[in-house]
Parts: sequence; structure tokens; C-alpha cells
Amino acid sequence: MESSVGLRERKKAATRQAVHEATLRLTVEHGFDHVTVEAVADAAGISRRTFSNYFTNKEDALLYGEEQQIGSLVRTVRERPADEPAWTALRAAVAEFSERVAPPEREWAVRTRLAMNHPSLLARQLANHATMERDLADAMAVRRGPDGGSVRPMVLAAAFLSSLRIAMRMWIEEDLAREPGEVIDEILDEMGRDFRTEDLPSGAGSPDAPGGTPASR
Repeated sequence: MESSVGLRERKKAATRQAVHEATLRLTVEHGFDHVTVEAVADAAGISRRTFSNYFTNKEDALLYGEEQQIGSLVRTVRERPADEPAWTALRAAVAEFSERVAPPEREWAVRTRLAMNHPSLLARQLANHATMERDLADAMAVRRGPDGGSVRPMVLAAAFLSSLRIAMRMWIEEDLAREPGEVIDEILDEMGRDFRTEDLPSGAGSPDAPGGTPASR
């Protein structure tokens, strides 16, 4: 028989999810600026006081789904084989996470567009990403890789999350023309290149070309 504690936690999680979905639905229908906590509580079938027991404000409620996905992705990274190189582990984790979770594209699009246009949402989203960056850096620190001291895990985590942000923005700007995973792979491929050996336009290194360096002369 399921314990009373386990059942209670499942009910709490279900309520949080219901409030999140109500917030998302009302945002799509009316616009974020016109959504109130009272309206969300009514749509979720709870009281205003109950809403406050789960979320501080409507920003928290809207971004709850993202926070859950962030936690799931970090756990997926930690579960990758310990001897796997760090960048390989990050890429494999995001691919595994995407296949397993497969969040609705509409939800990703709504959140991304809103964050691009609402300072309060962007601030909260950046705070979520900062927490994720620290957690990913901790997960990377226990893996083997080139000796970079304590700096390399932080650089890897920051590069990885920057790639995800760029990919989501590009996906939105392309009007969802491609699958999100395809755009993410493209950006991660680019981020994984060695910047020190970056290809330059033909003639860029010539002494007669604009910007030609002394070393090329």
C-alpha cells in the first residue's frame, strides 16, 4: 500500500502541474500581462491562498515546467557513465533527455517568446539558468578530461547552456520551421569546434587584405 506521505507528495506535484498548465493556457489565450493570480487559481480549481502555498507569483507558476525540465536534465547528466568525456556526456544527456521527456513544442515556444519580451520572466529564467549552470559545473567536475583545474567545468557548463539559449532563440526566429533538437544539435556542433583553428574567409590572412596581421607579413 502506498504510504500517506508518498500519496500526499504526489497530490502536491499534481496540483503544481495543474496550476502551471492553467497559467500557460491563460497566457496563450489572453497574454501574460492580462493573466492574474486569481484567474489562474480559478482555472486550476484552487483558492488564492492555496496558490500562494505553491507559487510566489504567476512568473513562478509559468516557469515551473522549465524548472522541472532543468532538474531532469541535470540528473540525466549525472547518470551518464563516469568515464565519459564531459562534452560528450552533456551532448548525450540532452539527446537522451529530449527523447524521454519530449515537452510540447508549444510550451517551449510560449516560454521562449515570453522571456524574450517580459523583463520579469527573463530575470526569473536567468536565475534558473544560473542555478543549472552551477549544478552542471559540479557534475562536470567529477569527470575526466583535459586538465583545466576548477575553471574548465564552469566553462563547459556555461558554453553548453549558452548553446541551448541560442538554439531556442534561433528556433523561435525561424518560426518553428525545424524540430528543436535539430537546431540544438547544430548549435552544439558549432560550440564544440576549436575556436583557435576557426576557418577564416579566403584572403583574410593576406598582408594585402583588410585586417592582415603582422605575423602574416
